[in-house]
Amino acid sequence: MKLLRCLLACLAAALLWAAPPRRVVSQAVGTDDLLLALAEPGQIAALSNLAHDERYSPSFREARRFKALRNSSAEDILRFRPDLVLVTSYSPPESIVLLKRAGVNVFPVDRFERLEDVYASLRGLGAALGRSRQAEELIRACQGRVAELARRLQGARPVRVLAAGVYPFASGSDTSFQDICEHAGALNVAAEAGIRGIVPMPGEKALTWRAEVLIGPQEPGADLSAQLRGISPYRYMPALRQGRVVPIPAALLAATSHRRIETYEWVARALHPECFR
Repeated sequence: MKLLRCLLACLAAALLWAAPPRRVVSQAVGTDDLLLALAEPGQIAALSNLAHDERYSPSFREARRFKALRNSSAEDILRFRPDLVLVTSYSPPESIVLLKRAGVNVFPVDRFERLEDVYASLRGLGAALGRSRQAEELIRACQGRVAELARRLQGARPVRVLAAGVYPFASGSDTSFQDICEHAGALNVAAEAGIRGIVPMPGEKALTWRAEVLIGPQEPGADLSAQLRGISPYRYMPALRQGRVVPIPAALLAATSHRRIETYEWVARALHPECFR
């Protein structure tokens, strides 16, 4: 964590030797969120190719004010003549190489599993954009919401939950789902069972984890519970048979930015309605 903050600070400091960037391109949905939250509108040259799609972007309404990439290739990015490009650890590496060869500054967002990672990215990007004050204001607002949620959940018994979806993977420790659980009054049974990262769901073994509630992504127009009834091992779980399923808009559940705080609040309200009366 300290190394990440140091690297982001060094990158931001190097970028600050020049004037703030005037044509910034974001290559991914998560960096779209950060850029939309911090940049002057005139600084945004283009957002990711998924920015306008509500299935993937938590900020799709705001994003529609701006142009979007056709794809994530360096060629498509370069047609917007950027002076700064926001990339992630899952951006195509060949694109990053080509952007650097073209002399374009690249701002990497490599960690986003925990909220502290997001705060570090906000501070680094705020400095790079010449918008440090706005970054600190946003971080304070986020911290306030998180503190209020913790106050409401104080004393509540953590509910045993499992991440579930049409692709049967288990999300254990060191994942954004674990971060959601830690802030929403939930116990991640996959992490409790020793699962680390995101791995294929271990079949019948998952039935022994005693999940009380299943939490999964809700696509527009889809019925998550109906989808899970056709997928093992979920269809055998008491939580599904008893209707204890919490569907979250897919874009929010997958959020790698400060927008994940909305997911904390959504999950907490679903698991602990008594705390919000």
